[in-house]
Amino acid sequence: MKPTKALHDLGQSLWIDDITRDMLDSGTLRKYIDDYSVTGLTSNPTIFDNAISKSDSYDDEVKRLFKAGYSGEALFFELALQDLSRAADMFLPVHERTASVDGFVSLEVSPLLAYDTEATVSEAKRLFERAHKPNLFIKIPGTKEGLPAIEEAIYSGVSVNVTLLFSSQHCIDAADAYMKGLERRVAEGLSPDVRSVARSSSAAGTRRSSTRCRRS
Repeated sequence: MKPTKALHDLGQSLWIDDITRDMLDSGTLRKYIDDYSVTGLTSNPTIFDNAISKSDSYDDEVKRLFKAGYSGEALFFELALQDLSRAADMFLPVHERTASVDGFVSLEVSPLLAYDTEATVSEAKRLFERAHKPNLFIKIPGTKEGLPAIEEAIYSGVSVNVTLLFSSQHCIDAADAYMKGLERRVAEGLSPDVRSVARSSSAAGTRRSSTRCRRS
């Protein structure tokens, strides 16, 4: 038995922190899912910057989008949504098999919005609706400005991957924002089934926290 399969069977969700169009086109991501029990994927602007700048796989689509009037961040997010939509479809069987507990992909809002709560909420909702995938997380930082955005996004039915948490208190604050969003939904008779996970960070690097905020 592969070590990754053994970890999976013990209840550990294995996510990869990378995505490129080459991974999708070559079948590499499919192999990760089928052969190595990978059950999720996350991304960030740096990952996509490296993917786009170090490969010619995006060249034709960049030219097409540019001619269609896309530029700057609009062009970037269109490319990211294309890739993550394909990845989300690959992970959808996992998502369905686990009753929406696993099988997610993640897209981060623009870091330029880090200090703007209202703009973060607006962009999170726009990206979530634009992708129209049940297994897409929108990544929002657990900062002072990010916490109310997390609450509002959850309230609006947007699944959230909370990032940039550097202490146990940050994790507690993120969980509190999540619960507040759910409580507002329940109070209005809306479904509380809105998922969230949290990522803890340290000086040694970033890892997915073993503790997730979930609603069954």
